[in-house]
Amino acid sequence: MRYLVSVIDDKSNPGSTDRQPAISAFNERLIAEGHWVFAGGLADTDAATVIDNRGEQAMFSDGPFVESKEYLAGIWVWEAPDLDVALELATEASKVCDRKIEVRPFQ
Repeated sequence: MRYLVSVIDDKSNPGSTDRQPAISAFNERLIAEGHWVFAGGLADTDAATVIDNRGEQAMFSDGPFVESKEYLAGIWVWEAPDLDVALELATEASKVCDRKIEVRPFQ
């Protein structure tokens, strides 16, 4: 089963900025254990553009789709045999990257 693992940061109380070596080591372990599918960090929400083409003309707006102190800072996509394994890995990921983590299975 595949899981979307969202890394959530907080503008008013951001996580540590010195976590890259620990994150890289964690990623290497994910790869070695066969859990790694994809990962990537995201630009700040100021770089976002929202497109709504549900009407007669596409509408573009700058910024995130929701204004919030918390925001999506990055993602992983993991392969795991079940939710328990994904949650165990996510618990480690939260400590490693010093941020909150959300786990959601793909349908």
